[in-house]
Amino acid sequence: MAGRIRQSDVDEVKARTNIADIIGDHVSLKSAGVGSLKGLCPFHDERSPSFNVRPGVGYYHCFGCGESGDVYTFLQRMDHVSFTEAVERLAGRIGFELHYEDGGQAPDHGNRARLLAANQAAAEFFVDRLGSPEAEVGRRFLGERGFDAEAARRFGVGFAPKSWDALTNHLKSKGYSTEELSAAGLVSQGDRGVYDRFRGRLVWPIRDVTGQTVGFGARRLLDDDKGPKYLNTPETAVYHKSQVLYGLDLAKRDISKTHRVVVVEGYTDVMACHLAGVTTAIATCGTAFGVDHIKVLRRVLGDDSGVGEVVFTFDGDAAGQQAAMRAFAEEQRFAAQTFVAVAPDGLDPCDLRLARGDGAVRTLVDSRTPMFDFVIRHTLNRYDLETVEGRVGALRAAAPIVADIRDASLRPGYTRELARMLGMELAEVTRAVRGAGGGGRGRTPALAQNARGEASASFTSNAGDAPAERPFSIANLPNDPSTRLERDALQAMLQFPDRVGDELLRHAVDSRFGDATLAVVRDGIAAVLGSTDPRLRVDRVVAEVPTPFAGVVQQLAVLPVPQRGDAELEAWVRGVVSSLIDRELLRQKSELLGRLQRVSTGDQATFSALQRALVELEQERRALRAD
Repeated sequence: MAGRIRQSDVDEVKARTNIADIIGDHVSLKSAGVGSLKGLCPFHDERSPSFNVRPGVGYYHCFGCGESGDVYTFLQRMDHVSFTEAVERLAGRIGFELHYEDGGQAPDHGNRARLLAANQAAAEFFVDRLGSPEAEVGRRFLGERGFDAEAARRFGVGFAPKSWDALTNHLKSKGYSTEELSAAGLVSQGDRGVYDRFRGRLVWPIRDVTGQTVGFGARRLLDDDKGPKYLNTPETAVYHKSQVLYGLDLAKRDISKTHRVVVVEGYTDVMACHLAGVTTAIATCGTAFGVDHIKVLRRVLGDDSGVGEVVFTFDGDAAGQQAAMRAFAEEQRFAAQTFVAVAPDGLDPCDLRLARGDGAVRTLVDSRTPMFDFVIRHTLNRYDLETVEGRVGALRAAAPIVADIRDASLRPGYTRELARMLGMELAEVTRAVRGAGGGGRGRTPALAQNARGEASASFTSNAGDAPAERPFSIANLPNDPSTRLERDALQAMLQFPDRVGDELLRHAVDSRFGDATLAVVRDGIAAVLGSTDPRLRVDRVVAEVPTPFAGVVQQLAVLPVPQRGDAELEAWVRGVVSSLIDRELLRQKSELLGRLQRVSTGDQATFSALQRALVELEQERRALRAD
């Protein structure tokens, strides 16, 4: 068994890894000042971004929930891997060969890493079998839907042989145990032992946001297959259908860039959209679009400004209408505007592309209808508007929907539109909308209750999202000028030690601090500067301070700076540190003046020494200010 990874390798892998690239696989990050990035926190729900990343120092911190750490911490928290697995994953990403204390090789991990590797091996097996004579039925299925061999390759579509153990035997030959295959959901258990879960089906690999294969979706092809039309991987340690979105690994870059996501209903719909140029399309995997999916999408979408778009496409049948209403029940979880796109003849994107070409798919998405408009019309369709009773009932049902529109500037227009559709006086409809305000989120009673209960748990303030005992936040520091100066100086020293310079750093850590918490951080910096290796790095300061203060160091390391230009940054960095030193020199000057006043008239030697010290102090202050 291999020992610990050498610390020098751990440091080297981290130094070669841009933390923003790793976090960017999960969160849409935007510039937040010089060297600072910001996005929606992946560890708790929030409306406004409070998750800060500082690539230059290799740390992140959320000022909402208190989560912080380096790139290894992020992978451990996000992907539930061990520290060793996090290091090995990043080393593999950059092609770095790790060394272990006993000279051994990388160990095989029994859980997540092995399951992911088994899934990847299975995906390669399925792709290879798509070219076999047996897979003709699968290739024909794809061809009839407008997908050629290149399209299949692009999306990793494969074929599972109609065999009880072809995949099992193949993976066992590669060293995977039956227990691992079962844990990955690749085999099922029967009276006579294990057998391949997917047999005689087309298979789509389901990948997480980083592109790792976590499961599969398989489509029935043969008449004698009595299983469901689509069969997915069961819940495993790496596959959670309520959190995975098919195609997100391919779509995430364009979603983040365009601030638009298109939610479709199936794997072939995702393929059709991407091939038609709608490269932000994703789909759920055998389950309804739910709260956890929204959390994932909001982070990738950068859903905090309200300028984004979420477009739902639904079949025109009754099931599609119901799916639209379920989506509407969770609509207010998005800050982005939500829309519905339904083809006039009810075709899904795959059939629409086949019948009318790529342009029709793009037109479908571009001609989207606002979600509120769609839901209002769907609601009114349930009533007979030719009768007084029907119109009154429709008004009662639709008024809460209009009242619940987030953008207040849109409500008057929708109120007028509702009055027109009902054929009622605008004043009457306006009173109904005002009376319905805040009464039920505009949903049907059952949906409103569900949405209201979920939302209250998810979209409270940041303070409500975190545990009762929250980590210390630098936002809670006193706001007096002296404490602000100490905070800013420490921030500059931790984030830009090279710009501060060795001389200012040494003088700054000799300064007295009024805030006891910040004084501990100062002492940690002083300890690093006084060591045999005086290179100032955040992780070394974290290692020096007592554990309760590590989070304070990390917060200061990612706190955005107000300046944006390089010249402004240089002036700010040296300015705040110099001001801290100047404050200390002023304190020393005050002490010397006090001693000078107390010295006896006959002690000329002491008086002269104090005078010289005062002159030197004043010269040092002038030199500091002139720098």
